[in-house]
Amino acid sequence: MRIGIDLGGTKIEAIALDEQGQELWRERIATPQGDYQGILLGIAGLVQRAEASLTLTGTLGVGIPGVLSPHSGRVKNANTQCLNGQALDRDLSRMLNREVRLANDANCFAVSEAVDGAGQGKQLVFGVILGTGCGAGIAAGERPLVGANGLAGEWGHNPLPWMTPEEYPGPACFCGRHGCIETFVSGTGFSRQYRQLTSHSLPGHEIIARMRQGEPAASQVFERYCDQLSRALAHVVNLLDPDIIVLGGGMSNIDELYPALNQRLAGDVLGRECVTKVVANRHGDSSGVRGAAWLWGR
Repeated sequence: MRIGIDLGGTKIEAIALDEQGQELWRERIATPQGDYQGILLGIAGLVQRAEASLTLTGTLGVGIPGVLSPHSGRVKNANTQCLNGQALDRDLSRMLNREVRLANDANCFAVSEAVDGAGQGKQLVFGVILGTGCGAGIAAGERPLVGANGLAGEWGHNPLPWMTPEEYPGPACFCGRHGCIETFVSGTGFSRQYRQLTSHSLPGHEIIARMRQGEPAASQVFERYCDQLSRALAHVVNLLDPDIIVLGGGMSNIDELYPALNQRLAGDVLGRECVTKVVANRHGDSSGVRGAAWLWGR
């Protein structure tokens, strides 16, 4: 049995999978805010309840909103601030008396979709989460690609490629720079661009509804968004040349995105050829927690 934990800013979700990837058990609790010890106890409690309920012992993988530094062995870059500087895997290992595998939540998403999702059977999968922010992860041979600095897949904090004069220098990003891909292709970036054009603040799903009703401003913003996302993904193809690109997060639910991206991408890639397809995820919001469970392979 494999147990996966998705440690988010507002909730901690646990899942137990059998050897074939079938779900055996699932539970979600609220994330203790600013309380590292409370988070440890919450995760331990989920694991203990899963094993008691199923009368089985499982391996444990945990997806986090940050990375484990290869240099210090401690969490860094987590937006759940109390995790930063903590040896989360070692602390959980001592508490639960087993090895614990830790990975960035976007890498867990990529692994999930590589193992038994939309990227099943593909050697190199680039997984993108387009939500409030923008994250990405890489699965190679169904395993997370981490990198020497734990930063593989941090695509959203590179500058948007080939900016137009209207786009340059780009909005300020929380990372301290301007013009990051995240500030354009996240759901937040999509809504910002509509607000700039119309002076109206609307969530992404309402903008898409207006586009489908034929509103010119919404259609213009969506067209611009597809162009920006295609340019950003072209850099991924030029650098990694993945077999498939899988989208997750709220923006991935827009059906019109896929024909638009797959028609554009070749024109932005070096040589003007591209067989890499951009597809929707298979497991939706469950991909992160499933990927954490699959950190132990199969």
